[in-house]
Amino acid sequence: MNKNKVGTYNFVAEPFHVDVNGKLTMGVLGNHLLNCAGFHASEREFGIAEVNENHYTWVLSRLAIELEDMPRQYEPFSIDTWVENVYRLFTDRDFALVNKEGKTIGYARSVWAMISMETRKPADLLNLHGGSLTDYVCDRECPIDKPGRIKVATEEPVWVYQTRYSDIDINGHVNSIKYIEHILDLFPMETFKEKQVKRFEMAYVAESYYGDSLSFYKEEKEDGSIDIEVKKNDQEVVVRSKIIFK
Repeated sequence: MNKNKVGTYNFVAEPFHVDVNGKLTMGVLGNHLLNCAGFHASEREFGIAEVNENHYTWVLSRLAIELEDMPRQYEPFSIDTWVENVYRLFTDRDFALVNKEGKTIGYARSVWAMISMETRKPADLLNLHGGSLTDYVCDRECPIDKPGRIKVATEEPVWVYQTRYSDIDINGHVNSIKYIEHILDLFPMETFKEKQVKRFEMAYVAESYYGDSLSFYKEEKEDGSIDIEVKKNDQEVVVRSKIIFK
């Protein structure tokens, strides 16, 4: 039964999808994860296109990625995805990143909500489609921690950025993956030549729009992790993030 509940999707690390080390970038991996979530949901008739017909849409709330390695330029790889849990207001979706040898080199956890496009209020997932979403719950293991608490006390931003055309998605707000790319841009090139991202967490709190001013606050913790908070227009928090390098 679990085999039918897991979607597997194949990719290649294209030259324009890799970084200075010749490995897949975190932003591209993030896009692939979100695409796989969409493919898997659409094949089971609860994807974006299907729920849009009833004026609902899926919204990503939390994302945690933990990696041992990344695919290299021209290498084929695959991503597995499955639904771990369905609650009334949220659903947990997991992923596994598998290299060309068939070895799992990373996992990801995500939390999603479905909201009304008219009221922006969450839908009751346990009643949607007669409760059929729970039919796809899979007990496959995802052996990484769930996203944790992120708190930044720093009061001075390390960077201020005004959102532009290339940041905006079809919904009219800043694309969730763009935040990942901007957060990684807070670190110098040498960091990525000497280290690699071991764990990356994102917590999406609010939406930002074209022309908003985004202030990035960064704080290194005692355990070596780095917490980041992004505020729009010096007021509302839109994103929180945690990064662990190895």
